[in-house]
Amino acid sequence: MSKMQAQQLEAKDHIVFVFVTFMYWASQYLYTPILSPYLEYKGASYMLIGVVLSSYGVTQLLLRLPIGVLSDYRQVRRPFIWLGMVTSLLSCLGFAVTDHVGWALFSRAVAGISASAWVVFTVLYSSYFTGANVTKAMSTIHFITVSAQLMGMGVSGYLVSRWGWNAPFWIGAGVAFLGLALSFLIREPKPEASRKPIEPKDLANVMKEPILLKVSILSIIAHGMLFITMYGFTPLQALKIGADKESLGWLVVAFMLPHAVASIVAGRYFAVRFGHWPTLAIGFAGSAAFTVVIPYADTMLTLCLTQIGNGFAQGMGFPLFLGMAIQYIESEKRATAMGFYQAIYSLGIFLGPFLAGWLNSGGGLANGFIFASLSGLLAAGLSIYWSKAEKRSLTTGVSLDRK
Repeated sequence: MSKMQAQQLEAKDHIVFVFVTFMYWASQYLYTPILSPYLEYKGASYMLIGVVLSSYGVTQLLLRLPIGVLSDYRQVRRPFIWLGMVTSLLSCLGFAVTDHVGWALFSRAVAGISASAWVVFTVLYSSYFTGANVTKAMSTIHFITVSAQLMGMGVSGYLVSRWGWNAPFWIGAGVAFLGLALSFLIREPKPEASRKPIEPKDLANVMKEPILLKVSILSIIAHGMLFITMYGFTPLQALKIGADKESLGWLVVAFMLPHAVASIVAGRYFAVRFGHWPTLAIGFAGSAAFTVVIPYADTMLTLCLTQIGNGFAQGMGFPLFLGMAIQYIESEKRATAMGFYQAIYSLGIFLGPFLAGWLNSGGGLANGFIFASLSGLLAAGLSIYWSKAEKRSLTTGVSLDRK
């Protein structure tokens, strides 16, 4: 986006986009903390719970890259945002009006279609900013995302305790409907006249960008850990030690508040002071440490303490991933790059809870958390290795990331 186009955008354009983004994620996360307990209440096994949770990642794996490519090819963004809002609405309604585990699987897969549109959300918002401010824009939009997730997840348990299991689904549908209505006011900057639609050969070139590949690998692990822990089996651990459904809100707050803070300070402070790769290594190592002790927390206080640390540690990586994934990509190819990146990390959303559910079915919840912790140690090791490789490249004057 040119500086001229950036200046033409008004404050209200940013405000509208922020509110739509907030409603988009809030509608999906109003029921996330109670989903695994809800499925267990319906009689699902740990393995089946893992399958339902992982279906959210399967549809993203299949659709995020095609959505990114199609958006770049057609040079439009807003219709895909409308798709995201409509499918979020349909997903919530699917949960609300049915009570069979099979329909829960279908509805969660539809939620994955909605989440696939996030490719276009991030690229459109980055187009509101010029070059050097893209990473800051990603930190901002990630903060809005986390804030929406905090609000939605924070009230989820209370809604269930007050009005029953279906309350979060109905309210999520209402929020999605409001977001859909507001999304028609989103402004999309016109593409520059010289900008050419993406061609098939460009897809291979985008996929070969070294730093994009590295970030995608780490993001697979990060999302796997996230969807095993707070978005997966941590709420079951809370119920296992005697917490009631309303107490799940405190668990969410303990995780999401530090997560939101980390999404701001990671890009604006830690990455500036220590560098991107060391910041990622610190986050993964911290998350590994806090995750491995989750199954040994025997009170809500100790479990919440693990979530405070885990929320901050996991939050350090996500905004950095978003910025690093597209920093070397031309603007007309960024939706494709973001689609590739988000499709690849969907492997983590799928494999994380699926493998954890399989491990848990054989020996209890501890197995899944230990697996997530070991994954975090692997990612920390890779981050340290790539950090050292980057330092070596600087001494020779050759950037390994650009080879």
